[in-house]
Amino acid sequence: MSDFDYDLFVIGGGSGGVRAARVAASETGARVALAEDDRYGGTCVIRGCVPKKLMVFASEFAEVAEDARAYGWSMDRGDFDWSAFRTRLNGELDRLEGVYRSLLKNAGVTTYDARAVIRDTHTVELSTGESLTAKHILVATGGRPVRPDIPNADLGIVSDDIFHLPELPKSILIIGGGYIACEFACILNGMGVEVTQYYRGAQVLRGFDEEARGLISDAMKERGIALHTGTDIVEMRCATDDDLSGKSDGAISMGTPMHEIAGDAPQGENRDGPIWVKATNGQSGVFDAVFFATGRSPNTVDMGLEEVGVKLGRKGEIVVDEYSQTAIPSIYAIGDVTDRVNLTPVAIREGMAFVETVFRGNPTPVDHELIPSAVFTQPEFGTVGLSEEQAAEQEAVEIYSTSFRPMQSAFAGRSDRVMMKLVVSKESRKVLGCHIVAPNAGEMIQLAGIAVKMGATKEDFDRTVAVHPTMSEEIVTMRKATRTA
Repeated sequence: MSDFDYDLFVIGGGSGGVRAARVAASETGARVALAEDDRYGGTCVIRGCVPKKLMVFASEFAEVAEDARAYGWSMDRGDFDWSAFRTRLNGELDRLEGVYRSLLKNAGVTTYDARAVIRDTHTVELSTGESLTAKHILVATGGRPVRPDIPNADLGIVSDDIFHLPELPKSILIIGGGYIACEFACILNGMGVEVTQYYRGAQVLRGFDEEARGLISDAMKERGIALHTGTDIVEMRCATDDDLSGKSDGAISMGTPMHEIAGDAPQGENRDGPIWVKATNGQSGVFDAVFFATGRSPNTVDMGLEEVGVKLGRKGEIVVDEYSQTAIPSIYAIGDVTDRVNLTPVAIREGMAFVETVFRGNPTPVDHELIPSAVFTQPEFGTVGLSEEQAAEQEAVEIYSTSFRPMQSAFAGRSDRVMMKLVVSKESRKVLGCHIVAPNAGEMIQLAGIAVKMGATKEDFDRTVAVHPTMSEEIVTMRKATRTA
């Protein structure tokens, strides 16, 4: 009989932690416990990927009626009912949380609805006052959104809050240029919110392929999003009566239709509602809401990690080796809390590799190379491998790229454009990167990712017969390089 209460204690009930816990318990016979102080399912299921994608779906219906008329249907666009959608959304999240709880219960995992901190290399202490021991401890506490360090930043919301708004604002300012900022700019714009976006960099979606970034930025602007690059927020406060009447210095000058400034609320009422902001260019404006999408930090605060010898990085992330092991042999960490590749499927893979390494005696490093991903802007962006810029820094490459108006939206009279792009090594002919900007690009890149991961060459793509008529056929019909780099 073991001297420990459990063979494994998992801290965190998100996708990675739940997968590791239930597989270790059900497939290796380990005695496993898991503690979660919030809702089971973690960021992805409760306040991230799943509700966000459902909001993406909801926002895309805005164009259906107009397109349907172009195809001969008699259809009028109605109004979006946020309250009805949110009620259904909450019901779906409740259902999914129940699924996660059932998976753990059926696998034989003991669960604690409590916050856990690490007291020594084999002991966790719960917020209920219980202390429990385990041969191995796995930290899978994920990350959290952060606000910038400016006065009154608490007036703004973050991504965790967006799903709980009692009503949609008429106007919103989004701060940030990463995928979260751009996705919610498109979502809220599609739902009828007047969206302004500030990003301090020269172009949104830093780190992604430059050509794709440009196309997405142009599409966002064409859809009515007031995107201001090279711009950041320097000051914010509750709007005054003078702000609301347009009498304050430099007011309402960002070049976008905002909330009807003097409209809905009588003077002196709703003082906690509209927010006045000033930008780095000296201009100012009033918005119903300010949304900070300015980064995320690992959830490692006040967990006792450093006290027991676990090393943390500059951002507070847990430092691990290729097997997800920390500086303390009995303590491991997976997922966003390690700040390696912050994607749900990666956390799940890391959890599986942890079980394989620790409970099956088969040391398994996690493969973080050539991971496909998608950005759910409108249009979507699917990507795998190196961008043109990254590849060109490593070796000589050929670029095969095309941009065109897809049949479905062109027939409806819309100006939307899509892009298909391959980055190819001149020497090996391997496809180093594939980038797709198009409706359902996420679905396409999953399949393209298999070929790129397998090391397919450009000639392998060329030998593949096209499926016609589709957007994706362009991936296998581009014969001449657009340019070299």
